[in-house]
Amino acid sequence: MENNIVKKIELAAEFIGQRISQSPEVLLILGSGLGDVTNEISKEAEISYKEIPEFPFSTAPSHAGNLVSGNFNGRPVLVMQGRFHLYEGWKAYEIAFPIRVAKSLGVKKMIVTNAAGALNTSFQPGSIMMLTDHINFTGQNPLIGPHDDELGLRFPDMSDVYDKKVQGIVSKCFKNAGIKLSKGIYAGIMGPSLETSAERRFLKGSGADAVGMSTVMEVIAAKQAGFEIAGLSAITNKADGGSEQQPDTIEEVLEYASVAGKKIKSILPELLQAWT
Repeated sequence: MENNIVKKIELAAEFIGQRISQSPEVLLILGSGLGDVTNEISKEAEISYKEIPEFPFSTAPSHAGNLVSGNFNGRPVLVMQGRFHLYEGWKAYEIAFPIRVAKSLGVKKMIVTNAAGALNTSFQPGSIMMLTDHINFTGQNPLIGPHDDELGLRFPDMSDVYDKKVQGIVSKCFKNAGIKLSKGIYAGIMGPSLETSAERRFLKGSGADAVGMSTVMEVIAAKQAGFEIAGLSAITNKADGGSEQQPDTIEEVLEYASVAGKKIKSILPELLQAWT
């Protein structure tokens, strides 16, 4: 991590702050196939990542690469329409950079979504899993390197990263909407190649219920920053590594991510209202 990271955060936050009129309360990070959530937002500003000083930019399919500011059901939000991945070549602290900028802008809550493969055989493509915990299999961590106390604790506790109070609110929102919600542990891997069948069986044996190539870096940084965090996975394919394992395609992944994304989008108004 570069020693002048705090200055870079301030530079990016100042650039964004000049284009928005209110302090955002919630950061939404939209994963693969979930970018159309922004259609429900009363937009104040839409800024390409490439315009923001020091910001990374998206190269993954279906990731538009825009930062959207506005109101969602009356709540001021900041939305990342697309994210960054280790497999794109970004370093862990670069993936954490937008979260730290959001903190500088006043954000205290984060909803992170992703597309994930189902290690748990009871999960079906197109369904939703709420993250109750995660396992970091990437070998990376955004907190590695020189530390500045302005970023948060050097050794943040991760034992309750997906706050149980928030889990309760999320569960109630899905129940009220009549949408089935599974709960489970997310395994974060490097990618971009999909897992071998043996790797999937290993990940399942480790206690994970779903696997994906994102989320963990952002969540670690958000926890360090003191955020309350809700995590939702759009289950896009079966990935249990069993004898009937079928090959996966990006087209099918994005199709099921879109199906699940509509379910997530439908509960967001209530979630944003209830989560105070």
